[in-house]
Amino acid sequence: MSVLICGSFAFDNIMVFPDKFKNHILPDKVHMLNVAFLVPELRREFGGCAGNIAYNLKLLGDNPVPMGTVGTDFAPYAEWMDAKNIKRDHVHVKQGHYTAQAFITTDKDDNQITAFHPGAMNLAHETPISEAKDIKLAIIAPDGRDGMIQHAEQLKSAGIPFIFDPGQGLPMFNGDELMAFAEQASYIALNDYETQLFMDRTGLPEEEIARHVEALIITRGAEGSYIYTEGKRIDIACQKAAQVVDPTGCGDAYRAGLLHGILHGKDWQETGRIASTLGALKIAHHGTQNHSIDAASIL
Repeated sequence: MSVLICGSFAFDNIMVFPDKFKNHILPDKVHMLNVAFLVPELRREFGGCAGNIAYNLKLLGDNPVPMGTVGTDFAPYAEWMDAKNIKRDHVHVKQGHYTAQAFITTDKDDNQITAFHPGAMNLAHETPISEAKDIKLAIIAPDGRDGMIQHAEQLKSAGIPFIFDPGQGLPMFNGDELMAFAEQASYIALNDYETQLFMDRTGLPEEEIARHVEALIITRGAEGSYIYTEGKRIDIACQKAAQVVDPTGCGDAYRAGLLHGILHGKDWQETGRIASTLGALKIAHHGTQNHSIDAASIL
């Protein structure tokens, strides 16, 4: 059974500044800011929501089918996907564009300055859902705005259940557009900040949003998660991690667990626990695709 994963692929360029930004930014000169930070530590990781979710779903032994648009610099990522036996039939290279890229600089106080270039991601709408065959379940993760809207409409028309996971792309949509997604989706997954923004833009409380879908899943970091379904709230505890190293990509790992549970007809309590376990496994490793464990151990 195949799971279609619509979303971004990106290179995450992660830099560490061994000092504090505040020591180099003059408060009375922020209107004419011109600073440079020496960053002796640099990592380049494979990322993007579609890539991360597919990687985690593969760990669970499922068949992820990622769909996205990338640039002519994608070759190293393509080799990585091939090595992990993750299909890329629907990952299309767009000439004249770069793959989406994030440039993240973190200081000693864990403050971050991030620049994000969407690149080829903005052309996601050029790939129709109908290109993928024999899809049982899908997820719409952060992607190009037009692509997210179009793919939701196409999945609904095709009768394919899907999770709407707007993530950091949520601010691109107004209240009416978010309600349209809620009417089309079978499930909605948000973190606590995104939930507040969703409520602000739609004017609806959590419980009312949940009535539009089979389940509303809200992650809350170290405080665990909630799953609203059938008029009740199921609390999922946060799985204890071996160590807390890097939270980047934990949400994507969690969503892979949701997809696995839904795909295999597990109840929401078990589904949430699988998702939480994957998130705890990821947080103990740098990057978003550097953790590894066999499916039986996870389950």
